[in-house]
Amino acid sequence: MKILILNGSPRPNGNTKQMIDALCEGLKKAGHEWDVVNVARMNIHGCLACEYCHGKGAGSCVQKDDMQNVYALLKTAEMLVLAAPIYYHGLSGQMKCCIDRFYAVLYPEKPEKLTKIAMILSSGDPDMYDGALFSYNGDFLDYLGLEGMGVFTLQAYDPGVPESKLEEIRHFGETLS
Repeated sequence: MKILILNGSPRPNGNTKQMIDALCEGLKKAGHEWDVVNVARMNIHGCLACEYCHGKGAGSCVQKDDMQNVYALLKTAEMLVLAAPIYYHGLSGQMKCCIDRFYAVLYPEKPEKLTKIAMILSSGDPDMYDGALFSYNGDFLDYLGLEGMGVFTLQAYDPGVPESKLEEIRHFGETLS
């Protein structure tokens, strides 16, 4: 399976990255292909709501920034993994900008190959996932009809992911089909 992993964390070695690395270890054992894109380090602007993509653009965004790289990967991905820390009860702003820009290529229909989604979230508080889960359930499961493969959460104030959580995510990657 070809998997696109979007990293929405600005911390290059933070908890989100550690969990992504564990997922990639599992994916490697299972023989999957994947790309990890650090959207928090890219030049991705917010959606302009200009509707160019659904008019003259015919699915192409009027903005020509780093999102073009993500669009190319979305076209061939069979599964999407959104990985981000929680900021103010939702996904990081960097990830949210990226998701908003999906409008050009995922709405009203998703690419044919994209059928699955998973989410990896990190927060200092165990009760802060509602905003991210609202997007996961409403945007990706309900609206796009993707198959939910799981949501993995970590509650940690300090850097360092417990080995048990890393093993859970590794196992997930190893058993994906």
